[in-house]
Amino acid sequence: MPGRDGTGPDGAGPGTGRGRGSGGRGRDKMGGSGLGTGGSCVCPKCGATVPHQRGVPCYQKTCPNCGTTMTRRG
Repeated sequence: MPGRDGTGPDGAGPGTGRGRGSGGRGRDKMGGSGLGTGGSCVCPKCGATVPHQRGVPCYQKTCPNCGTTMTRRG
C-alpha cells in the first residue's frame, strides 16, 4: 500500500516526472544550441569577429573582411 503522501509507487501519482527532464543541458526546444544573447559572430575563413546582435543569427551576416558567412561563438 502506498504511503500517505499521495505519490504511491515510483512513476505513479502527482510526483511523477520530477528530475526526469533534460535539465536544460545547452539545447533549446527547437534543437538549437541556445547560446543566449552574448557572444560574437566569427568568420570561419579569416577569423574576424563582430559582436552578436540579438535577433540576428550569425549565419545571416557576412564577414566585413572577406564576405564569408559568419558563424556563432559563445
